[in-house]
Amino acid sequence: MPDSTLRVVEHPLIEHKLSLLRDVGTESRYFRELVNEITMLMAFRATECLEGEEVAFETPLAAMRARRIREDRVVVVPVLRAGLGMVEGMLRMIPGARVGHLGFERNEETLEPRRYYGKLPPESHQYSFLLVDPMLGTGGTASASIADLKERGVTRIVFVCLVAAPEGAGRLAAEHPDVPVYAAALDRQLNEIGYIVPGLGDAGDRLYGTL
Repeated sequence: MPDSTLRVVEHPLIEHKLSLLRDVGTESRYFRELVNEITMLMAFRATECLEGEEVAFETPLAAMRARRIREDRVVVVPVLRAGLGMVEGMLRMIPGARVGHLGFERNEETLEPRRYYGKLPPESHQYSFLLVDPMLGTGGTASASIADLKERGVTRIVFVCLVAAPEGAGRLAAEHPDVPVYAAALDRQLNEIGYIVPGLGDAGDRLYGTL
């Protein structure tokens, strides 16, 4: 793997909740709750690059100054459809953030991801982007999503996933070495059909009960 941009967010609570998320017996309702909770826990690390602005205000006892993040300058972008499951967790921590959407499907002729939907705030280059998708497998869709944001002038991008494969982490490090990647776990490998092993199955199907 090239010099990695991957940061694995290690914490006993994340490990505990991720083990429940992986369990084949976990039903969709609880699966969605776990995705939200893990995303919230990961947001602490994934937002460490955000810069606050100094503001003045009053406490009950005195005037003071402190730094606050411009939440309206943060955009959470789920990669459809599974990425939608991580949006609520991010918004619980950054309620003033905007939400964009990117959707990709595989071009059957080139086998490469093709964007079929994209909706972002105007003047996107002014914002910091949190690109979210539960699984980083081959890295094809993640790389295409990052490239799409860059084509719109975006320079501040963080990719957040729950489970990553070495293949996907390596591809992002090679193609987008300027984009940090945060994951709850780095798994062993991809299998012959591109699923992460041990993984957690198809995140979209498990989120929305379409197994």
